[in-house]
Order: sequence, then structure tokens, then C-alpha cells
Amino acid sequence: MDANVQLDAIAEAAAVPLDQLDIADPRRFADDTIWPFFARLRREAPVHYCADSPYGPYWSLTRYQDILATEIDHASFSSDTSLGGIQIEDQPKALARPSFIRMDPPKHDEQRKVVSPIVAPANLARMETTIRERAGKIIDELPRGEIFDWVDRVSIELTIQMLATLFDYPFENRRQLTYWSDVAVCNVNDPTSPVHSEEERFAELKNMAAAMSKLWNERVNAPPQHDLISMLAHGESTRNMQPNEFMGTLALLIVGGNDTTRNSISGGLHALSQNPDEYRKLRENPALIPNMVSEIIRWQTPVAHMRRTATVDTEIGGKTIRAGEKVVMWYVSGNRDETMIPDADRFIIDRKRPRQHLSFGFGIHRCVGNRLAEMQLRIVWEEILARLPQIEVVSEPERVLSNFLRGIKRMDVRIPA
Repeated sequence: MDANVQLDAIAEAAAVPLDQLDIADPRRFADDTIWPFFARLRREAPVHYCADSPYGPYWSLTRYQDILATEIDHASFSSDTSLGGIQIEDQPKALARPSFIRMDPPKHDEQRKVVSPIVAPANLARMETTIRERAGKIIDELPRGEIFDWVDRVSIELTIQMLATLFDYPFENRRQLTYWSDVAVCNVNDPTSPVHSEEERFAELKNMAAAMSKLWNERVNAPPQHDLISMLAHGESTRNMQPNEFMGTLALLIVGGNDTTRNSISGGLHALSQNPDEYRKLRENPALIPNMVSEIIRWQTPVAHMRRTATVDTEIGGKTIRAGEKVVMWYVSGNRDETMIPDADRFIIDRKRPRQHLSFGFGIHRCVGNRLAEMQLRIVWEEILARLPQIEVVSEPERVLSNFLRGIKRMDVRIPA
């Protein structure tokens, strides 16, 4: 980041009155200047109320323990679509797309159970060889001695190949899944987004559901298989989903299978480029890769926040939150909480407790694919180290304009010839 931009952010974070601070401004996420603002909230107002924002009034939780306590109290803090769902920005009710992450028990539990077998240990073991072969092939085909976009050539390509396998989606059309993932979570106010209104988003996701319905109709009349469409088609709690719920569930599985891994692959390389001593430590001791993978996921925090809606009056950190109020759990801040994570602002690949992070959530909504994401990251770094002694990041990453996903759109790199 440009030093002047960083200094300006530090000065603004110190000067803005707390009652006027809207921590959710997506521009700060796009230019990576969020850190001094979150640091101030953790120090001075860890349970912070913003009365006026483009998203309406909302509470922010920025400390690890407050986020954890709220995450596991699903009785007091609801994820249900009818109350607003999981993002600070409400989905328009007429265009709502329910899915199990936007549900409370018992329906949440019933639907999640249907897709959980896709990431059972035995299934992950079967996938490892495929992931390794593909990662090796992608890396071997990268150009040497010239600049290229790491996000497109590696991060997107590896994750979307895996996602096509999980859905048993036509492999030659796999980039359609990337497009739908981007549509599902993009900021419609960003001029570079694939859609520019909620109505456009809904229409494109209807096209996604139509394409997936053809596969569904083939598989519902065939014996159950080990792919997500077949699991949904044969699952007792999912085989009769309404169209909007079908759309929402597909979008959840596509985004969940794509964005966490994709942005952690990019974010991990960028973190190593910023911390050359850690990169050297990794090259000298590849056995650190599993530990580093958890540190990358903490450092990147691919999902910046999750939102809940209070169902009862409750108290957090001495503040009274009323039933119906919006509560935003800022994972991206909790993962830098120095009271819980030593040297939280440092990227340390041999950190002693690397799995102590919030990036996958906790409780009933803990990311169902977390082990698959970790496995993909581990394999890609094992294959990188076996083939490429050095990768140079030659420009600052271009980040997504979003306060929900900490995404990287483009990152130019060069592999020395």
C-alpha cells in the first residue's frame, strides 16, 4: 500500500467521531485501509452502534470473544432470511434467496446434513489425488519470465476445476460457475461488477438455476451419486425446495466452494511477498505448509463479516441490543484482536496456535467445506514449492469493492525464467 494512503487512513481513523464512524464503507476494504479503523473500535468501542449508514442502523462487534459468543448463540441472534439474512445489506424481500446458511434450526440442520457427506474424510481422501494432479498441471503451464495475473491463472482456475467436480458440472463450462459466484456476491454499485441492480442479479441467478435444473432432472431419476446436485435431488429435506430456495442453496454452495479458497490462494502469495523472511522460512522448511495454511486463512479472512438479527433484547459488552436490531460480526477485526491472538498484525507461518481464527465461523454455521479449503491450499503450496523456488508479486493487488468478501480481483506476478 502507498505510504501516504496508509498515513491518511491512520489520521482519519483517529479523527472521525465514533458516533459518525461507518466501518462498513466498502471503499476502505477495496483500498485496504480498514485496519486503523478496526483497531480503534477494538480499543474504544468494541460494541459500536452506527445510527446512519447506507445499510441502515447496525451494531458492530470487533473483538474475538464477543463475535464468538454471538456466533454460537443462534437462539438470540438469527440468520433467517425473513429477518435480513447474513449480510449487512438486506436482501430485498421480493428477491430473497433462502439457503441453509440463512436459516435457523431445525431447518438449517436438516438441509446442511444433506450436503455434509461431500466433505467427509473418506471423500476428501479420494479427491486429494485429483487436486494434486490439477494443481501440478496448472503450475507447470504458467509462463516464465513474463508478467501474468495470478488470480485468473491459478486461484480461479484451481478452485473452479474443483467446484466443477463437486457439482459434476460440465468441465468445459466451468467458468460459468465463476461468473455465477461473482454475480451472487458482487457489489451492484461497483461499475466493474457483472450486474448493476438486485433485479439483474436475481435474473442471472435464475439462469443459473435453470442450467442446474437440467442436471437435477437427470440425477433425480438416477441412483444417488457423490456430487452436490445428486445429494440435493435425493435429500429428504432438499428434494422439494421452492425455486427461490433452490437458487439460494446453489448460490451458497458455489460461493462457499469458490471464494474462500480462491482469495486465500491469492492472499497467501501476497502475504509471503510482503514478508520475505517468512517466504524464506517456508522454502527452507516446507513442513510448515499446513501451519501456514491456517495463518493465511486468518490473515486474509475471506469472509469479512457475518450479520445476525437479535431476536430478544440482550446485552453484549455492557451495551443493550434490542430485538430486531442488526448485529454485524466483523471476522476481519476479530482475527486481528491482539487480546486473543499474539502479534495479531504480523503474518507468522509458524504461529503456535494457527487455527485460532474466526474465518470459518463457529457453532452450527461453521463453514461446511473448511477441511476441503485447507486441503486445497495445502496441496497448491506443496506443488508450488516443488516446482517454483520464487514467485514475484510485481504490483499491489486490485481488491474487490466489498465489505462482505475480502476478495482480490487481480494480482500481477512474475516467475523468474
